[in-house]
Amino acid sequence: MAIEWQREARGAVAPLIFLALTAYFVLNALEGPHGLLEYAKGRTTLAAAEQEYARAAAESRDWEIRVAALRISHLDADTLDERARAMLNLVNPADIVVFYGPGKKLF
Repeated sequence: MAIEWQREARGAVAPLIFLALTAYFVLNALEGPHGLLEYAKGRTTLAAAEQEYARAAAESRDWEIRVAALRISHLDADTLDERARAMLNLVNPADIVVFYGPGKKLF
């Protein structure tokens, strides 16, 4: 009886080792530093970074247009006057002032 038990135990050692190795690799494939869960986190981080980049690029284009209007070669007197009044918080008595609610952007 003892010999049969030892024979069965020896026969089970190799499959148990391979099962443990398989479990190790599957666990690392899912939760390891380069696993599927980290890949999913990286994709969401990438999507958020792409949205932030798109927002920053749009803001940069807006500023480029506004700055281009203030260059000497295309100096727009209305834009220059508007920006000067906005920066100095001054109003001409002949101007019509339209107040926007808090948090509203002019541009």
